[in-house]
Amino acid sequence: MPFDKELGRKVRHLKVPVEHGSQDAARIEQTVREVITGVRSRGDAALREYTRAFDQAEIDSFEVSLPDREAAVAGLDAQTAADTRFAIQQVRAFAQAQLQTILPLEIETLPGLHLGHRVIPIERIGAYVPGGRYPLLSAPIMTIVPAKVAGCDEVIACLPPNAHHAMIAGCHLSGANRIFRVGGAQAIAAMAYGTESIPTVDKVVGPGNAYVNEAKRQVFGQVGIDQLAGPSEIYVVADASGDAAMIATDLLAQAEHDVRTRVGLITTDEILARDTEKQVERQLADLPTASVAGAAWRDFGEIVICDDEATMIAYSDMIAAEHLQVHTSDPHATAAKLRNYGSLFIGPLASVVYSDKCCGTNHTLPTMRAGRYTGGLWVGSYVKICTHQWLDRRGVEAVAPPAIRQSASEGLEGHRRAAALRFDRV
Repeated sequence: MPFDKELGRKVRHLKVPVEHGSQDAARIEQTVREVITGVRSRGDAALREYTRAFDQAEIDSFEVSLPDREAAVAGLDAQTAADTRFAIQQVRAFAQAQLQTILPLEIETLPGLHLGHRVIPIERIGAYVPGGRYPLLSAPIMTIVPAKVAGCDEVIACLPPNAHHAMIAGCHLSGANRIFRVGGAQAIAAMAYGTESIPTVDKVVGPGNAYVNEAKRQVFGQVGIDQLAGPSEIYVVADASGDAAMIATDLLAQAEHDVRTRVGLITTDEILARDTEKQVERQLADLPTASVAGAAWRDFGEIVICDDEATMIAYSDMIAAEHLQVHTSDPHATAAKLRNYGSLFIGPLASVVYSDKCCGTNHTLPTMRAGRYTGGLWVGSYVKICTHQWLDRRGVEAVAPPAIRQSASEGLEGHRRAAALRFDRV
């Protein structure tokens, strides 16, 4: 990644992440291209072929029937069902509040010149729900609930055929109109181009593995996408007030997602840095998911010691972490100075796990430094802001003369005539 030389002189690495090449990128790109071509040309037949090959599953009907959806909900234990509904309620409430900030606009910038925009829900959304290493019960909530709040006409959910039944229940409770047992790149291709069973959508949202991510990249343009997401990331910015045991716990909690999870501590305090490193090793000793979290820490863990707070903030902004926790003596003051991140967790009581599961903010967030230019999935991802204009005589008299002159200067006679015709008429 780009690294400012002056910044580099003000930081020291206690732990450096291992550099990993992208040797598999070309193979993944080619495999996905073949899958997309197959689905475009052969539809459901290709889906069945890829489902057998990639998921070792035989599917008669891709769509999950209403009785099966209801059975999945009934199969939830009472506490899981209650917790799922709690998470849905929280995500819905926050999305509704966000939507209220996205307002239509009507303004008269000059006498007779009326400009504005409308907030229009996207008609049909495709939500990819990953199966993943574990049944991530919050995944369908994060992609489907905001779409329903936004007012999208239809939400299509696709999830791997072997996904846990609780994932189907989550899709149903979140409001998916239709649910399909199709995963991987073939699901993205089906939603982008349509098959006999799966309709074409207007935008695809939701995280997935490298093949899903590459498929979203290749179908972009045919459909919209939310973002291209890499492995998960968590960084903590902390001063001497930080709690090493708590920081280590949070880093490992995120690290258990995937062996390629990026985890890091950026601090102004060397004692905290060394204590956190020791705590990570200590906690890995009895962590049931240590085979995953330990590999992520070994290969992608980072500890950076900065000369001062300004350097700590600058380094954090360069990383632009997906999840960024603030553990300083005045966390709100520190947070106000940070610029690049996916979602911010202010103070030691705000853990990524709360957002991951149920507190209400969305956990589908930008990775790979995309936090420099975008935020995460939110209700605004499911609407379009479309402008309009209308003019009366006074508006034409104001804008036609400069439009006529500019068109003539550009040599665009058709443009000049269109502007002049209305000017002459009024």
